[in-house]
Amino acid sequence: MAITDRLSDEKFSRPEDRDLGFGGKVASEARERFLNRDGSFNVQRDGLNRFSFINLYHWLLTMPWKKFLGIVTLIYFAINVIFAAGFLLCGADSLADTSNIPFQNSFLRAFFFSVQTFATIGYGTLHPNGFAANFIVTVESLVGMLSQALVTGMLFARFSRPTAKIKFSEVAVIGPYRDQKGFMFRLVNERLNQLFEVEAKILFARFVDENGNKVRRFDLLNLERNRVSLMPLAWTVVHPIDENSPLRNLSEQDLIASETEFLILLSATDETFSQSIYARSSYKPQEVIWNAKFANIYNNEEAASKISIDVKRLSEIEKF
Repeated sequence: MAITDRLSDEKFSRPEDRDLGFGGKVASEARERFLNRDGSFNVQRDGLNRFSFINLYHWLLTMPWKKFLGIVTLIYFAINVIFAAGFLLCGADSLADTSNIPFQNSFLRAFFFSVQTFATIGYGTLHPNGFAANFIVTVESLVGMLSQALVTGMLFARFSRPTAKIKFSEVAVIGPYRDQKGFMFRLVNERLNQLFEVEAKILFARFVDENGNKVRRFDLLNLERNRVSLMPLAWTVVHPIDENSPLRNLSEQDLIASETEFLILLSATDETFSQSIYARSSYKPQEVIWNAKFANIYNNEEAASKISIDVKRLSEIEKF
């Protein structure tokens, strides 16, 4: 085993390090799944300061693109409406309109002048008159300059932030594997970028009786292969159920009774950014299919010059 592999495995060498930081109290009492299928933690923190969750940068950085662009658009129109109202308060003669078809509506005239000022367009047909209107133009120019710089920086940060987009199979299977049984699931990179040094870990969490007490135990499952150097297609992660496996002699009913959860931890290096990315997921007993294997994901195109897979078949199984 390589030195890097040994160092990586040492993170979970002690039982107390295998609960992912939930702590002994939660590990012994929680009955819900720890990890949701999308990788988010199924936890809640009450009693925090009402403003402690406010982190505008993190909020804008992690929200979906549609929501981000919608908020930016809303703020853009709101700023221009506010400044348009300011121009109106300066009086009817605060803005001069020398265009061939002047705006008859004073609010529309003020609004579109605000847009031109905010975006530093300046067609010249609309211009301010008087100290008050020019003062508002000065303030809006500063607001516009800062706003555009902030939005540009946020857009760059969102585009440059490496994130994982790993698709896990909807189910895991327990079926034949090399003259024995194995616990298996599949995953694929949904982006066109390449990942290398991809490493997977499976933590087997379940309740057991210890000295008459029901406690949750975490075991790091040995994998047939816990690391692949490259993952251009799909990867089937396999835990052989041998004589050393904690799954040995367990049935489907045993997994349900012990409230089992298979916690999946994935790490890799993104070739595009040369930075580490992470993905998480989990499987509960009802998401594990027994006596089954995954269907062939490769396309049967003998004349094709490239090896190809059909990602739509990632979760297809064949039962025995």
